[in-house]
Amino acid sequence: MATSEQANSKKNSVSETGHLKNVTHFEQLIACCTGYGIAYQPSQQVFLLPQLTQIYNDATEAITKVNARSNFFNQATGTRQTVYEPLKPLATRIYNALEASGAPATSLKDARTIINKLTGKRASTATPQPQTDGTPAPVQISVSQQSYDRLTDHLEKLINLASIESSYNPNESNLKIASLNAYVIQLKAANTAVIQAQRDLNNARMTRDNLLYTQPNNLVDVATGVKSYVKSVFGARSEAYRQISGLSFRKQLKK
Repeated sequence: MATSEQANSKKNSVSETGHLKNVTHFEQLIACCTGYGIAYQPSQQVFLLPQLTQIYNDATEAITKVNARSNFFNQATGTRQTVYEPLKPLATRIYNALEASGAPATSLKDARTIINKLTGKRASTATPQPQTDGTPAPVQISVSQQSYDRLTDHLEKLINLASIESSYNPNESNLKIASLNAYVIQLKAANTAVIQAQRDLNNARMTRDNLLYTQPNNLVDVATGVKSYVKSVFGARSEAYRQISGLSFRKQLKK
C-alpha cells in the first residue's frame, strides 16, 4: 500500500543535508576563529568562542534528535504498511464467507458497498461504454476514501455487519469475529504509533529550526555576524577572511 509518507521522507532527507551542512560549516568557522588566537576579540558576547561552541553543541544535539525521531517515524510507517497490507484481501474473504453462509441479499448488498469503498471504487450512474461484443461494460469510478483511518472504519463496519448475521460462523480462525476484532485493534495501534511518531518528529524539527534559523542569536545569523566581524578586522583580502569566506550558511525554512 503506497503512502505519501515515503515521498515526504525522501524529500525531507534532501533538506536534512542542508541543515547538517550549516552545522558542519559552523564547526569549521569555530576552528578558524580559534586559530586566529588573541587577534580574535569580538565585542559581541555571542561571537566569543565559548558561546559559539554552545550554539554548535545545541545544534548538533538537535539534529541528532531529528535523526532519531525520523528513524522512529520510518519504522512506524513501515510497520503500519505491513499491518494494513492484508486488509483488503481479508475484507474480500469476509464477504465470500458471508455469501457462503447464506446471508440475505440485503446484507450482501451492504457488504458489497463496503468492499467497493475499501477498494476505492463504486458503481457509476454514467452511461456504460459497450464492449466489443456489444454488451455494456460496467463503469467504475474511483472514490477517495483510502486513508488509513477510513480503511479501518470500513473494515469495522464490515465486521459488524457479519457479526449480526447468525449464519456467519466460518471455520477459519482468522475469519472469526473475535480474530477480526483483534485485527482492528492492531490496525488502530499501528496508525496511532505513526501519528505519535509524526508528532515527535515535528517537535524535534521545530526545536532544530529555532536553534538554527529563527530564535535570537540563531546559528545562521551568528555565523553571518562572525564572518562580517572577521572581514572588518582582518580585511576582505586577508588570509584570515579567505579561510571562512567560502563557508556558506543558508536558512532552510519551509515556505
